[in-house]
Amino acid sequence: MTLLMLLLASSLLCMSLTVEAIGVNYGTLGDNLPPPSQVAKFLQSTSIDRVKLFGADPSILQALANTEIGVVVAVANDEIVGLAKLPAAQEWVNKNVVPYMPATKIIAIAVGNEVLSTGDKNLIAHLVPAMQNLHTALAGASLDKQVKVSTPHSLGIMAASEPPSIGRFRRGYDKVIIKPMLSFLRTTGAPFMINPYPYFGFTDKTLNYALFKPNPGVYDTNTKITYTNMFEAQLDAVYSAMKLLGFPDVDIVVAETGWPSFGDIDQPAVNMENAISYNGNLIKFVTSGVGTPLMPNRTFDTYIFALFNEDLKPGSTAERNFGLFKPDMTQVYDVGLMKAQSASPAPVSAPVTPTPTTPTTPVPVTGTQKYWCVAKPDVDERTLQSNIDYACGQGIDCTAIQPGGACYDPNTITAHATYAMNAYYQASGRNTYDCDFSNTGLLTQQDPSYGECVYKVV
Repeated sequence: MTLLMLLLASSLLCMSLTVEAIGVNYGTLGDNLPPPSQVAKFLQSTSIDRVKLFGADPSILQALANTEIGVVVAVANDEIVGLAKLPAAQEWVNKNVVPYMPATKIIAIAVGNEVLSTGDKNLIAHLVPAMQNLHTALAGASLDKQVKVSTPHSLGIMAASEPPSIGRFRRGYDKVIIKPMLSFLRTTGAPFMINPYPYFGFTDKTLNYALFKPNPGVYDTNTKITYTNMFEAQLDAVYSAMKLLGFPDVDIVVAETGWPSFGDIDQPAVNMENAISYNGNLIKFVTSGVGTPLMPNRTFDTYIFALFNEDLKPGSTAERNFGLFKPDMTQVYDVGLMKAQSASPAPVSAPVTPTPTTPTTPVPVTGTQKYWCVAKPDVDERTLQSNIDYACGQGIDCTAIQPGGACYDPNTITAHATYAMNAYYQASGRNTYDCDFSNTGLLTQQDPSYGECVYKVV
């Protein structure tokens, strides 16, 4: 079996996965980044179908013309107070939006970034008026149907978020700022933008919960729901807060989220493996259409932070290593963003500084051969039970291992875990990391089915 797995791993290195369309944040705080014209051409070779900018750089907007890539332009925080006057808003739209459309597919204006978290009362007081004026200016240019106006928020706007069912916005902002804002968003058909970062919210005990890895989950006693990843819990907390104010129907857009691939020595959770786990599973989650427990059957437009590693960003090493790609436009790691990849493994880049040890990059199982995911024989039952709970909690049909089911016997944790892990692996895209389960699963070409118990294979 060991030899088989080595041969399998070797053969899989030349394969690659592809994903549904996703958005990214395109930052420019680097002195070695490629010119916008090259970036625009490169993006068309990926599954990235929209980008969010931190400004309205003319060279980027011109480069993205005729690419069909959706673009979110941004108003700087220090511009907001001035835009509370309609003539200034009209000037901003006429300068930063009108000249580029329709060739450049501008889809939204992000008014500032995490404004409520600044605590600047003057800035906060002018936020909604600025948003309203920009919308009025867009309407005057007959662009309000194509371009929506919103503003991204950090989760610092939440007074409570655990469990998700008690989610509510901070008092003082909830009814004075956020409620009128939500009313504006509903009226104009614009989304509520949030920046959820499990990276900033995990503890040693909740790391797997933050990374979409198998974990015991977090139980919400009010809804009787067990959450198996922090990201969906954060979304549902925001939804609960919106519902409390009477706006459960306003769409949610994830304006920023991500996980860095390299950090300082005192950041052991910041590494390539965890970045792959978070961003890879995030992409599958937001594009699956499964939604969250409180928002079922919904997809969420999501912008991963960030497109490139940016070597001029201040702060810790991690801040400069959020990128999916390095400046030469090769992948930092592979989460399936390339539309067409060569028959060699995607390169794993070095971070900005220093150079880390290169981890194993997950690769997909494709082609005509069939593979099943099974539990390793030496794994303890408690861990395998967590695998069962995780897999079955992701919407996998586990009735076959319930009493009376075709795969209930033999009634062992190992047998039941193998069924659940394989069902999850098959349903999730058959990527190698879908069978990882914190290094407790392995792939085999030997069909584990028996009698009337059939282990499905795609």
